[in-house]
Amino acid sequence: MASPIKNPFLDFDPSKFFDPSKFFDASRFTDMQKGFADFQKGFADFQKGFSDVKLLSPDFEGLLATQRRNVEAVVAANQLAVEGYQTVARRQAEILRQSFEEASVLMKELVSAGTPEDKVAKQAELVKGSFEKAIANMKELSELVAKSNTEAAEVLSKRVKESIEELQTTLSKLTTKGT
Repeated sequence: MASPIKNPFLDFDPSKFFDPSKFFDASRFTDMQKGFADFQKGFADFQKGFSDVKLLSPDFEGLLATQRRNVEAVVAANQLAVEGYQTVARRQAEILRQSFEEASVLMKELVSAGTPEDKVAKQAELVKGSFEKAIANMKELSELVAKSNTEAAEVLSKRVKESIEELQTTLSKLTTKGT
């Protein structure tokens, strides 16, 4: 055996605590090999149990087709919205042009009227008519915007319904395959 370590602060013999012959016991090693073999057998049985399970492979072509239809629906809705707002912008420009023409005619009428009382009466009549026309124009423009938004929303709503139906069909196929 090795000579004991001499330490002035701690005087002990470590060979009393550590016996190399007990550190490696060959019988324990064979027990470990048997345990590992049991583990391998269990794992092989586990794999064998899953060999009958068919993993579902994703339908990438179907997914791409669905996304393509989704994008097409968004593009169509945006196109409808743009066309609607172009219609609104054209109508606004037309209303503005008509307003300038009418204002020019009305100014001539105001200037040509005779007495101050006639001018005040004519002016009140013109203000009332202008106000009513402005309200009618605003109503028309808001209806155009609402129509445009509704058409675009209908395209998206239709696509959402179709997507839900496609998803339900796909899920029903998966559940029938898995059964």
